[in-house]
Amino acid sequence: MADSGPDDHLLDRREIGGSIRLVLAVALALVGAVVSLLLLGRENADPWIVGLLSALAVIGVFALFAYAAGLLRFGMPDPSDELARRIVDGAPEGMSIVDALGRVLHANASYLAITGASSMDDVRPVERLFTADPDASEAVYRLAQGVRDGRAVSEEVRIASLPGGAVRWLRLGARPAPGRAVIWTVTDLTRERERQETAFLELQHVIDYLDHAPAGFFSAAGGAIHYINATLVDWLGYDLAEFGPGGLTVADIVPGPSAALLTGMTPTPGGVRTEVFDLDLKRKNGQRLPVRMWHRVSFAADGSPGASRTLVVNRSRADNEADPLRAAEVRFARFFHNSPIAIATIDRKGRIVRANAMFARQFGGGGDTGQARRLVEAAAENSRPALVAGLEQVLTGHAPPGPVDVGFAGDSARSARFYLAPVEDGGEEAEAAIVYAIETTEQRTLEAQFAQSQKMQAVGQLAGGVAHDFNNVLTAIIGYSDLLLANARPTDPSFQDVMQIKQNANRAAGLVRQLLAFSRRQTLRPQVLNLGDVMSDLSMLLRRLLGERVKLEVKEGRGLWPVKADLNQFEQVIVNLAVNARDAMPDGGTLTIRTANVTAAETEPYARAGLPAADHVLVEVMDTGSGIPSEIIDKIFEPFFSTKEVGKGTGLGLSTVYGIVKQTGGTIDLESVPGRGTVFRVFLPRHVPEVDDAPAKVPEPEVAAKPADLTGRGTLLLVEDEEAVRAFAARALASRGYQVLEAGSGIEALEVMEAHGNAVQLVLSDVVMPEMDGPSLLRELRVSYPDIKVIFMSGYAEEAFAKNLPEGADFGFLPKPFTLKQLIEAVKDSLAPTS
Repeated sequence: MADSGPDDHLLDRREIGGSIRLVLAVALALVGAVVSLLLLGRENADPWIVGLLSALAVIGVFALFAYAAGLLRFGMPDPSDELARRIVDGAPEGMSIVDALGRVLHANASYLAITGASSMDDVRPVERLFTADPDASEAVYRLAQGVRDGRAVSEEVRIASLPGGAVRWLRLGARPAPGRAVIWTVTDLTRERERQETAFLELQHVIDYLDHAPAGFFSAAGGAIHYINATLVDWLGYDLAEFGPGGLTVADIVPGPSAALLTGMTPTPGGVRTEVFDLDLKRKNGQRLPVRMWHRVSFAADGSPGASRTLVVNRSRADNEADPLRAAEVRFARFFHNSPIAIATIDRKGRIVRANAMFARQFGGGGDTGQARRLVEAAAENSRPALVAGLEQVLTGHAPPGPVDVGFAGDSARSARFYLAPVEDGGEEAEAAIVYAIETTEQRTLEAQFAQSQKMQAVGQLAGGVAHDFNNVLTAIIGYSDLLLANARPTDPSFQDVMQIKQNANRAAGLVRQLLAFSRRQTLRPQVLNLGDVMSDLSMLLRRLLGERVKLEVKEGRGLWPVKADLNQFEQVIVNLAVNARDAMPDGGTLTIRTANVTAAETEPYARAGLPAADHVLVEVMDTGSGIPSEIIDKIFEPFFSTKEVGKGTGLGLSTVYGIVKQTGGTIDLESVPGRGTVFRVFLPRHVPEVDDAPAKVPEPEVAAKPADLTGRGTLLLVEDEEAVRAFAARALASRGYQVLEAGSGIEALEVMEAHGNAVQLVLSDVVMPEMDGPSLLRELRVSYPDIKVIFMSGYAEEAFAKNLPEGADFGFLPKPFTLKQLIEAVKDSLAPTS
């Protein structure tokens, strides 16, 4: 009832319906007036008596008019009060109105019947009705507190103290009313609760019957089992108390890909689908239990599946001993669904009739009752013509010439190989062919990676060979340029021409170094680095390289692990990636460089790039540029491949990055979306520091002290198969005071040593030579001359040939191309006496 309902009128009538005090006050006033008039005397009282009577007459006339107009009522009930009383009296629940003093102003018949009162004289308020019942008293107290707070409240209580001693359920309610009164309601819920208890007992019986039925049963939705009966739990060897709602999944009891048969049924919008499966369930001890399932699923109008109803029949060996045919059927079902190869049968219309568990998991194939899904729907669009051609042959009884490679529908990155075989069954709906499918995604990925690796290795070998031969040419050009400059003055007309020759030769030498970086044949000087410090020092240089249009953001990870790499080469990696990113953002953008630790467990998403499962430090370079088209993304690391205009780039930037990262033992990963940007991820192996290891600081630039005297004395053996290099080096050394013996190969060098061996103090030898290479020459020389000093000259990295030398061999190294000054300094330092 509302706060301003009929009950309020009833309460108003009770409060203002009459007052004895007002009657007494009026009577006393009239008596007092009469006594006063008598005291005045008759002569003096006449005017007052006339005036009093006139006033009373006027009041009486106005009262009559007011009564006629309905403004006054004298003892007649208000129709609205009567209506309110009838509503209260006719209410099905008991209602009582209690004033602020706890007196019952009114109570209907239902209240009297529920509380056991015989009349209004016996009625008691709710607050005093259940004092003998502690639980009910607490509930009444809470209700009274709620009313005092101005709230309408209600509670259900169990009462055992009513007349007759019967246990009853009551709903007690209370709400405030005008005049600080309270409206209490009492509803008898006993019959409703009895019906609920009866229904609950019946449900318990049904559950008990279902739990102990001679067949298993479970219900699942979304892969989670919401109910499982005791029979199936007992078969599986579990305790029923271990299972809570949603605590067990279909995959927990159905092993391997077989779960896909239950969870991946093709939807029938607005319909119900029932399929029969012969599967193995997994017991708690790991053993298998052969069963037959009747799996029923209802689908909503949008095709979403509801909860399943699955009946399970035990088909264990003990039950099959008396029926060999049944035992054979169980064995076949076990072989069929546990096969690692996807198998399906199709009818003459190319529709899937039956599919095993692996086929259902990979392609969502059909069940035992058949589905109207065609086999070609499991293949990607671009693979369907070849599959259709193969099906046309096999469905006419002819074996196709070979397997069909297809991509997965909806996932073009996955692929499979279909083997089709005809079967001779009659009828339009009969099985006409068998399909065997083997997923080849991993195989094709490995083949692509191997092919890419082989291509990069071949290109690297070619680049390294070109670089080696080109270094010999550059050594001669730079060397003879130095000889000309040593004998020329800056004022000579040819001086600037010779300088241009040398500068361009040095520029070509830089390109050769990039080729060597790609082929991983350059010399590295690894040291322990803290990438956080390195990136901090590089930030200023990168901002100058990027310009004002490109915003640089550097996000350094905390607690970066140390790595071991060549500092200069690593800086070149970052600079090259940053410059490429800048060129990809001609209109400006953001370049983000992020560093972070990557644990072995976090490397799985990057396994496609060949990243091993070990701890690494990540350097991520991300831009918001134009991205890389998919058709060229596999070529960007190749030398001289460039999308820039002629003269805008050499195409060696990313190939250098690739070579440096690989030679350092790292991995590089690439992701690019055309129009959205590119992300390069460089992973460097975590370096575990040894006792003497410490993160190397970025070295301060030092000014090399020039030797005071580059002349010297002694006999040198120069071994070089390139005549131009040998002639330049011999002339340069002779001009500084050395006696130079020359040899064009290792064999000639040994002959020279037989004639002048004791006089030779130092051997300068090329590494790659015909007949006998440099390392072989060193081994031969150390047999007869164990203390002779050797300097190797090579366009390859020192590490490329050091593995071919005897263990602990002591030698110097002079990388090609070298200048006249570098040659003289190397010889001078090697011949200098050791302290």
